[in-house]
Amino acid sequence: MKRVIVTGAASGLGRAIALRYAREEADICIADVNMDGAKVTQELVESEGGKAWIFSLDVRVPEQWDLLKAEVQARWDGLDVLVNNAGVGAGDRIEQGHWEDWEWIIDINLKGVVLGCRTFTAMMKAQGSGHILNTASLAGLMNLPGMASYNVTKAGVVALSETIHYELEPYGIGVTVLCPSFFKTNLGSSLRTTDPTSKERLAELYEASELDADQVADIAFQSMQRNQLICNPHKLGKRAYFVKRYLPWLFSFAMRKAAKETKRGDPELVSFKGMQ
Repeated sequence: MKRVIVTGAASGLGRAIALRYAREEADICIADVNMDGAKVTQELVESEGGKAWIFSLDVRVPEQWDLLKAEVQARWDGLDVLVNNAGVGAGDRIEQGHWEDWEWIIDINLKGVVLGCRTFTAMMKAQGSGHILNTASLAGLMNLPGMASYNVTKAGVVALSETIHYELEPYGIGVTVLCPSFFKTNLGSSLRTTDPTSKERLAELYEASELDADQVADIAFQSMQRNQLICNPHKLGKRAYFVKRYLPWLFSFAMRKAAKETKRGDPELVSFKGMQ
């Protein structure tokens, strides 16, 4: 697992994942649209003992994925790990917000992950090995009120990952989907919402998280080693998902309560601890 691509690696969780692989002395492609942040990540990776090179990648553009594939083939003649981590945030009730925001988040969070998987699966099949890590969210498992567009994209990533986890297993390819809850990251900086208080409230939840980005990255790394399908790193997230699966009546009660809060005219993102 020495040849690694990490999308969205210029900051946040993507940077933390790149640094986790740097400690394994990996050669890492930092794929992002933020070149300044990518250069910082490159320096950090090299200071941790890894190698790094930067590729300007907009995950929405198929032609850029094709160029990255050609560069990987020329440099490495193969790929061990693909981390589809690039993502953005949005949150509004279903009738609010702008349709352009739906298209924006679907293109990046869902289509971008699909494009990454489609681009490099044939290469991994040919070598008979490899691993794909797709970053989703606990929102992809829980689907709470007030976050429709974000939930849809992350649930789609979970569905994609489960599908190809079994589809690619006979070819020696592992697939893991990372479903973290709140942790301190820069996702809020790109958040699109009509609620002006959402970013502040989101920042408060990030600060209260039990884990930081480095810890989430380490847990994800360990899950990949075990070829674990779903990596749900937070204890609170595990409990919430357990309730949904095994105590559905309690989950329904909590969802109805949350929905009533939005009905009372509160425009904020539904604040359910355990969601990213």
